[in-house]
Amino acid sequence: MSVPDPEGMAARAASFLEWLRVHHYSEHSLRSFGNSLRHFLGWCEGRCLVRPEEVTRPVLERYQRWLFHLRQPSGKPLSVATQRNQLAAVKAFFRWLTRESFILSNPASELDMPRLPQRLPAAVLSVSEAEAVLAQPDVKEILGLRDRAILEVFYSTGIRRSELAGLGIYDFDWQRGWLTIRQGKGKKDRVIPIGERALAWVDRYVTEIRPMLLTRADEATVFLTHEGNPLTPTYLSELVHGYVDDAKIGKRGSCHLFRHTAATLMLENGADLRYVQEMLGHSSPETTQIYTRVSIRKLKEIHSATHPARLERTATAEELFEALDDETGDENAELDA
Repeated sequence: MSVPDPEGMAARAASFLEWLRVHHYSEHSLRSFGNSLRHFLGWCEGRCLVRPEEVTRPVLERYQRWLFHLRQPSGKPLSVATQRNQLAAVKAFFRWLTRESFILSNPASELDMPRLPQRLPAAVLSVSEAEAVLAQPDVKEILGLRDRAILEVFYSTGIRRSELAGLGIYDFDWQRGWLTIRQGKGKKDRVIPIGERALAWVDRYVTEIRPMLLTRADEATVFLTHEGNPLTPTYLSELVHGYVDDAKIGKRGSCHLFRHTAATLMLENGADLRYVQEMLGHSSPETTQIYTRVSIRKLKEIHSATHPARLERTATAEELFEALDDETGDENAELDA
């Protein structure tokens, strides 16, 4: 049996993942980095590249082209985001190798990353549509009241599904109207506002329903299943998706739909982009900037109020066309004269 090369790519990748773990990267990040690096190492092995110093920038560019042309079993190409994530892990790996002096220079330092398309959110709810979804749970039922409280929190705060699933009893500041998100994306804590209506529904759930769901006295998680277990992100997705469909508003979506909606409606109503960025937990304002592009309703209102080529507020479209017909008749009379 051959002994693994301690200076080989696989050994270095294992050391890199251990370094990430020691520096408290999330389990999600570790899995993502691990999968991407295994993909890259397998590609390198097929080309007899076994040590990091054998990888050059042209090699990495070949790998990037290979990712671009790769097809999934369904025949579809990898999405741009997937290609970018694969390459980001490779870049981080070689940056670490250079910093630790395992290689003299970083071949990935000048690698151009694929540009992500600037996509708008698939759907955003209007106020009336959001209220229609919120009205779907039967609050006379045990789980219906719980679900109404869940929907209200999503709508009021725009938090991620994993963040809602992890909420504890003591994360709610009932007097100040604050909500503490612990270990959100990037393992960052943040404190955000939550509306009075959402708090009222959560308070009602905690007082009336949660004691009936509890199976352990030391359970601190707020939202529980009928068996007394914390909710999973997948459970939440299916739950919210069902209520969106039941509302029959002609739009599809789940937990992230309320995140998009909260951000867009706040910006439309005058919230500063920086405050919405803080509430959503975005590390960069560019991530939040996309929600300013979907605020078309506000833009339409401003356009209607300020553009000079607009109808007078006292005139209807029919009156305008009647006036145009009159002008045409006057012009024809002048020509006949």
